Amino acid sequence: MKKLLTLALSLTLCLSLAACGGSKETPAAEEKPVETETPAETTVLNVAASATPHAEILEVCVPILAEQGIDLQVHVYGDYVVPNTAVEEGAEDANYFQHVPYLDNFNAENGTHLVSVAGVHIEPMGIYAGKTTSLDELADGASVAVPNDVTNEARALLLLEAQGLIKLSDDAGLDATPNDIVENPKNLTFTELEAAMVPNALTEVDIAVINVNYALEAGFNPVEDALAIEDADSPYVNILVVKEGNENNPAVQALVDALHSDAVRDFIQEKYAGAVVPAF
Repeated sequence: MKKLLTLALSLTLCLSLAACGGSKETPAAEEKPVETETPAETTVLNVAASATPHAEILEVCVPILAEQGIDLQVHVYGDYVVPNTAVEEGAEDANYFQHVPYLDNFNAENGTHLVSVAGVHIEPMGIYAGKTTSLDELADGASVAVPNDVTNEARALLLLEAQGLIKLSDDAGLDATPNDIVENPKNLTFTELEAAMVPNALTEVDIAVINVNYALEAGFNPVEDALAIEDADSPYVNILVVKEGNENNPAVQALVDALHSDAVRDFIQEKYAGAVVPAF
């Protein structure tokens, strides 16, 4: 009888322990943190440019570079000096507004260390009517407005020479000034102005020689409105410029590739219809 009672008590104790064990909650499996992909770091590339056509061309490159993680920031300047000093001082990574003769002269005069990394387009300079509506009607002593920086003034004088209006000395070259004029049959007088201001002087002079970017900004169609225009094989190719040592910056090289893309070529040809000519 004692053995049966002992067996019964043992069975009861086992059942109680099993019940307690069964009521204990099993801890939930530990959740692993969701792995998120770290976004690629964006590279900002700051580029100074003239409004037309340079900034417009650069805007075509913005989505091209965005696909490569490069945020192209285009900053518009209204002159030909600050964009270069800004690159020299590091405020801008590059600029796009000038040609090689201007760059070489700027470096020589200012002690800057700027270099070209790519040629992009040519802007044929043109002669525009002011108070006189054609070159044939220019009177004796007619007034001519030209840019006052060394390279663009020489370029303007070479264009006037090509039209038979003046003759420059044989050694004048790309640094020509009005002092280098050896023949001036119409006794033209010259008003030298900052390039950006030349279009504003049209009502005060007989004719003006204007850079294409400023002619476009003034609402001219160079192909249709210019009395005469440079040939498309002009040596004054507009270039992308950086400070020496930054030529191989990956973001800069990506911009070069974008500027030389079919998208940019098509944009230039369709937008400017010959007033701006691709150089690549």
